[in-house]
Amino acid sequence: MHKLWASTYKEFLLLTRDIGGIAILFVMPLVLIITITLIQDSTFKTVSDAKIPVLLVNNDNGNVSETIRKGLEDSNAFEVIINDNENEARDLVFSGKYQLAIIIPKNLSSDLELKVNQNVEGIIAKFGLEEEEETTIIDIPKKEVKLYFDPATQLSFKSSVKNGIDKMISKIETQSIYKAFQAQITDDPSEAIFETENFISFKEIMPKKDEEEMIPNSVQHNVPAWTLFAIFFIIVPLSINIVKEKSQGTFVRLRTNPVSYATVLGGKTLVYLAVCIIQFILMLAIGVYVFPAIGLPTLDVSGRLPLLFIVAIFAGLAAIGLGLLLGTIAKTQEQSAPFGATFVVILAALGGVWVPVFIMPKFMQTLSNISPMNWGLNAFYDVFLRHSGLLEILPEIGLLFLFFIVTTLIAIVYNEKKNAV
Repeated sequence: MHKLWASTYKEFLLLTRDIGGIAILFVMPLVLIITITLIQDSTFKTVSDAKIPVLLVNNDNGNVSETIRKGLEDSNAFEVIINDNENEARDLVFSGKYQLAIIIPKNLSSDLELKVNQNVEGIIAKFGLEEEEETTIIDIPKKEVKLYFDPATQLSFKSSVKNGIDKMISKIETQSIYKAFQAQITDDPSEAIFETENFISFKEIMPKKDEEEMIPNSVQHNVPAWTLFAIFFIIVPLSINIVKEKSQGTFVRLRTNPVSYATVLGGKTLVYLAVCIIQFILMLAIGVYVFPAIGLPTLDVSGRLPLLFIVAIFAGLAAIGLGLLLGTIAKTQEQSAPFGATFVVILAALGGVWVPVFIMPKFMQTLSNISPMNWGLNAFYDVFLRHSGLLEILPEIGLLFLFFIVTTLIAIVYNEKKNAV
């Protein structure tokens, strides 16, 4: 035990003498989490919090175009700016000054009314509800509502806008058909024969706590994800530390003493586990105290701290195990540093830190199951968002601990074989 504490104290002295390394370990993750959360916060806000300015070129000036304009404004997602020139609106969008321009064609309202009336009259005539008389079938060309998008606009935004406008147009056409039937069947326009409101609707049921809905926000998603990223990034300084000891001869002097490699790694594990816990505490403090001060949601950790610390500890052990293995295998700092940094980014991408796992291709979803970051992130989400207990997160923290044991054992066995006389 004395040897372990001596090794731990040595690692502590080495770490505290590297001011730049401490800054990277503690300051950079804080800057990262604040920056990313500020950027992504708008995607979690309600649409009323941030309106997107769109250009509307209304060549129709009828009831349908007025309904479309009112629908866009009532959605609270768009700030409608009227423009009279399609070419000008197109150029403004394609130059990146606006995200979207909507062009409503001429005679949209009148042609829609004419087409609906023509269809309704044909149906009623076939059922024999009115005297047959020769009617002239007018060929009415289909109408196109043009959408101009900024070339840099994401595909998800385009799909969302297209689906919203398509739903709005479909509702207008349906209501026009109901009104046309009502006009043919009764002479009293005030008599409501058809109910035009949607019969089927959707309602999202959110989990509740004390009768209050718990709505996920950007802080709950970003704090776990980027905390995990920061924890795993310690494999870079940890592996460099081990390689530096080998290159400077420190490791050779250690081996002349009756100290096992496991003891040396144990000292590093204790020190860097403490670093991981401090990183985690700082991240939580940012979410609880700093985020509300800059207009972001407050991170709610009430009643969850014990489980969160358990997840952080096991995630830290997994990261340390990977760092110990990398430092043991690498021969130079030029090998350990770039590989470690790149490997952390790859694990983060596979684990769902950058992109949610469910939107990845099937092959990548399967591959994500082997990323320790995915295990840690799921455990954090289980606690933060799904309000799970210790039993529910046991599989994830079990995998993280197993990963630590396996990587550490491989490092010890590799080192013993390499230095066997």
